[in-house]
Amino acid sequence: MSTTVITFGTFDVFHLGHLRVLERAAVLGDRLVVGVSADVLNERKKGRAPVFPEEERIAIVAALKPVDEVFLEESLEQKRAYISHYRADILVMGDDWTGKFDAMSDLCKVHYLPRTPAISTTALIEKISGVHG
Repeated sequence: MSTTVITFGTFDVFHLGHLRVLERAAVLGDRLVVGVSADVLNERKKGRAPVFPEEERIAIVAALKPVDEVFLEESLEQKRAYISHYRADILVMGDDWTGKFDAMSDLCKVHYLPRTPAISTTALIEKISGVHG
C-alpha cells in the first residue's frame, strides 16, 4: 500500500527552503502531491501578487524530482476537499502553521516541518527590490 503526502504553498521566488521542505515531505511517503496557491488566493492571503505567475510556479514545482503531481490551490477553505480528492495519507505544512491544520487529523496524519532557517521569500523579495537593502 502506498502513502500519499500532500502539501501546499505559493512557491514564489523559488529558493532552497522550498526545495528542502519538498524533499523532506517526499520522504514521508511514496507519492508527493503539491498544491500551488493561485495568484488570486495569494493576493487575498498575503496582500500582494506573486512575483511569478501561477503557471510558471506550477511548472517549476512540477519539474522537481521529489514531486509526483501538482495542482492549482484555489481556496484555503477547500483543503479538506483537496486532501480527499488526492487520497492523501499525510498533510505536511511548515511549522509556522503549527496547530492550524490539526482539525484535518480525521482525514489524514498532519505533520509540521521546521522551516529552513534564515530563508524567507518575503525577505528575498525585499532584498532584491532594495526595500531593506
